[in-house]
Amino acid sequence: MTDIKNNELEQAAVVSEELIRKVDKESDYRVLTGFFAKIVSAIAITFSVFQIYTAAFGTLDAMLQRAIHLAFALCLIFLLYPARSTWSRDRVHPIDVVFSILGAAAPLYIVVFYKDLVMRAGLVTTADYIVGVIAILLILEAVRRVVGLPMVCVAIAFMVYALLGRKIPGAFAHRGVDIPTLVQHLFFTTEGIFGIPLGVSSTFIFLFILFGAFLEKTGLGQLFIDLSNAVAGWAAGGPAKVAVIASALEGTVSGSSVANTAGSGSFTIPMMKKLGYEPEFAGAVEATASTGGQLMPPIMGAAAFLMAEFIGVPYFRIVTAAIIPALLYYFGVWTQVHFEAKRLGLRGMSKDELPKIGQVLRERGHLLVPLLALIYLLSSGYTPMKAALVAIILTVGCAMLKANTRISFADILEGLEKGARGALGVVAATACAGIIVGVVTQTGLGLKLGSVLVDIANGNLFLTLI
Repeated sequence: MTDIKNNELEQAAVVSEELIRKVDKESDYRVLTGFFAKIVSAIAITFSVFQIYTAAFGTLDAMLQRAIHLAFALCLIFLLYPARSTWSRDRVHPIDVVFSILGAAAPLYIVVFYKDLVMRAGLVTTADYIVGVIAILLILEAVRRVVGLPMVCVAIAFMVYALLGRKIPGAFAHRGVDIPTLVQHLFFTTEGIFGIPLGVSSTFIFLFILFGAFLEKTGLGQLFIDLSNAVAGWAAGGPAKVAVIASALEGTVSGSSVANTAGSGSFTIPMMKKLGYEPEFAGAVEATASTGGQLMPPIMGAAAFLMAEFIGVPYFRIVTAAIIPALLYYFGVWTQVHFEAKRLGLRGMSKDELPKIGQVLRERGHLLVPLLALIYLLSSGYTPMKAALVAIILTVGCAMLKANTRISFADILEGLEKGARGALGVVAATACAGIIVGVVTQTGLGLKLGSVLVDIANGNLFLTLI
């Protein structure tokens, strides 16, 4: 029976992975073997080591830190994500090899010629201009592959707005920006691509993603599922409530709805279907519960880190503010699941089939220490970067305490690689967001938009808010 159940879970995991690849661009990456697989692993591991090193011993100058961060990401994106859906998923196309080299070289141009660029103080040479144009095009292409076309269209629309400012009628007109000036502002200052969004990605967002990757290697996901089964598996509609609790717990360390669904969905959806739930409802419960993972402190989606940086408040205040909305969200999902189970007369599982809380905590409870330590450090005034670094070290240390959770050196390398891979979408999105922010600062669009809204509301702040 155990072998049959394991086979069913493996088949469900394969099916869910295929579906995720179809609907989530970030999950539709190449599965490489041989030489290129080793190259990608080496680059990804080096990427993670670089981030850990700078977190431990001090980040570089903002421009250098962000340029190296972007170089690693672009290099990996073009190796892992094909330009066309029809291209092979088991080998790298020669065009993508060229793109990968250019993707690494363009940001590293800033690193190599950093002193010259500082001394020129905004004067753009022909070489600067060519590199800047190539870099912007490569970023847009990387975003198209990993994030999707809509964000690319938004970024292009903002750049067109910057170039055609004189021809735009009304309050949103501006003096216009020529292409060399726009390229210089977007790529050679910290007001554009290398602005705050990419700065946040290059410091603590990456480390939080890496922290989640290491926690997953230790088996924390199974701990969450076992705890959820022990708490709610026996209740009416037990597996659905397990999905809700497990997704809430996994949300504390992932901040990604897709990762959350993949982590628990392959286990909870088959259980719900066996209990009597319609397949559509089972999938809807898991998707809804997993979506809330982006709201669940302490590790929420990337937007939470950006909020803290942009508005200048400690990240822990954002975490504190998110607790009640997150709990209300999951309470609402739990309530709907309960009423649906009552309506259909669905029972939970036998208590004999379920794990005991005490036993689960004795076997794997030590894996919760890094998560609790992270919360404590954030509340004690540690920067998110230092808190995440300490949490990563504790994760490896705590995993070594017991044989059933101990990870090997190979597991550590896999965690480093997975963390780097998991950060690629965030790096691409924040670099593209930098283009948008750069246009806003260059054209004064932010002030214009604020003035127009205040005028429309006739100075009434409440109406302005609406």
